[in-house]
Amino acid sequence: MDEVTQASNDNTGDVTNDPINHPSYYTCYKVEVIDLIEGMPFCRGAAIKYIVRAGKKDPAKEVEDLKKARWMIDREIARVSGI
Repeated sequence: MDEVTQASNDNTGDVTNDPINHPSYYTCYKVEVIDLIEGMPFCRGAAIKYIVRAGKKDPAKEVEDLKKARWMIDREIARVSGI
């Protein structure tokens, strides 16, 4: 774990240990992902979610999560562009 992630975990307290309500891979930064994305269009929020958790939820699926983020971004671009 890098120093920034460790410092963020130290600031979040016990919420990082709650796998249902506050999974550690979504609370490892200074702001919890749900607080950041809940007001965004779905695909934008989902892309951020996948980027944040890439390599943290399942290290073996890091590239898969990044590809999911890219898919969500491409879908959002299509929506905004009217394609």
